[in-house]
Amino acid sequence: MARYTGPACRLCRREGVKLYLKGERCYGPKCAIDRRGYAPGQHGQMRRKLSEYGIQLREKQKAKRIYGVLEQQFKIYFEEASRQKGVTGENLLRLLECRLDNVVYRLGFAKSRAQARQLVRHGHFEVNGKKVDIPSYQVKPGNVIAVREKSRSLEIFKEMAELGKGRVVPEWLSVNYDTLTGEVLRYPNREDIDVPIQEQLIVELYSK
Repeated sequence: MARYTGPACRLCRREGVKLYLKGERCYGPKCAIDRRGYAPGQHGQMRRKLSEYGIQLREKQKAKRIYGVLEQQFKIYFEEASRQKGVTGENLLRLLECRLDNVVYRLGFAKSRAQARQLVRHGHFEVNGKKVDIPSYQVKPGNVIAVREKSRSLEIFKEMAELGKGRVVPEWLSVNYDTLTGEVLRYPNREDIDVPIQEQLIVELYSK
């Protein structure tokens, strides 16, 4: 299945919660879910009672859309999470959080995960001094993520450095906006992950 290229705000309305797919727009008065807090489409305002399966499916779709992951990729992440020690749902979220594009977003080097994914693909970042252009690259504790030297003069990174100085970065990361570098201090715990997802519902869905 190809990646969704339609209006991002439509996805938030479909899930009924803000997925923060449009960066600053999601915090302002133009946010679509604030203006039209019902599902898109002709029958969007009709109230429908979801089945147990429907609730679980919506939770999976929500997670996929927040992190910008396709169906097959998401399934691979779940299988990897289920093989790891610990709670499968928390393992799944940790794998998604440790994607390079998500870390770039969390560090404040991009306004949204979609923008972060594009910047990574265009080769603007390096990990431990080596160029990495794979958005799904898994970062580990001790990894240093930096904007490449030749990219630092770009206007987008100058803007992010200025905006980022007032931004709160998750405790599992550290950042220096003067040098446009960040470091992974540790793997994130569940309390570090502020996404509106009930991961246990996803585990129940795949366990059927």
